[in-house]
Amino acid sequence: MMRLHQWLASCLGIGYMKGGGTVAAALVAVLWYFLLRNTGADNIMLLVTSLITAAGIWSSYKVEPNWGKDSSRVVIDEAAGMCISLLFVPVSWQHGLIALVLFRFFDILKPLFIRRMESLPGGWGVMMDDVLAGVYSNIVLQVMIYNSIV
Repeated sequence: MMRLHQWLASCLGIGYMKGGGTVAAALVAVLWYFLLRNTGADNIMLLVTSLITAAGIWSSYKVEPNWGKDSSRVVIDEAAGMCISLLFVPVSWQHGLIALVLFRFFDILKPLFIRRMESLPGGWGVMMDDVLAGVYSNIVLQVMIYNSIV
């Protein structure tokens, strides 16, 4: 039986799937759209994002001795990064899709100091590269929205 931190780190087992990081990020985008499309509850999204990020730091630290440094099974970092990509973004399926593409771009290529975040110790290193990828994605998306590109 999996322990709580293994369930959290793998986002309820998504991390065991091939392409689990992309699946976790896409699931966040879908949930964001369907749960917030009629509410626009930015405060709730901020709280949920903070809780996911904190849980990710803790759980990835806990699974590291057994799963290794930044295991592919740990996908809570992608969930947190995707949440950050969507913070304070008007809810639409187009914005969700663009945020997903931007987040995966930054998460996979790791430009602009994102890769350096991986050298942080324990759960911080696992989470902070995705947090920064989410920040960059959000900034780009906000600029696109502000300039009526999307």
